[in-house]
Amino acid sequence: MPLTIPDDILKQAGLTEKEARVEVACRLFDAGKLALWPAAKWADLTRVEFEQELLVRKIPVYRPTRQDLEAEVSALDRLGL
Repeated sequence: MPLTIPDDILKQAGLTEKEARVEVACRLFDAGKLALWPAAKWADLTRVEFEQELLVRKIPVYRPTRQDLEAEVSALDRLGL
């Protein structure tokens, strides 16, 4: 389904079509609605370019869960670190 944003709305927002796509993709990623790569593709950016856009907006690229952190601590314990 195509999404149409009227030109007058883009003008009011001060955005080009490309900027709007990037903004929406970043917000969908931040909300957990799109993973990094699908969001980057929707914004028509490379992964690195999309990560840079996230950093500009202070949106974390990686969000470790409590389970991820516990696994890391366990691995460090096994290594004696």
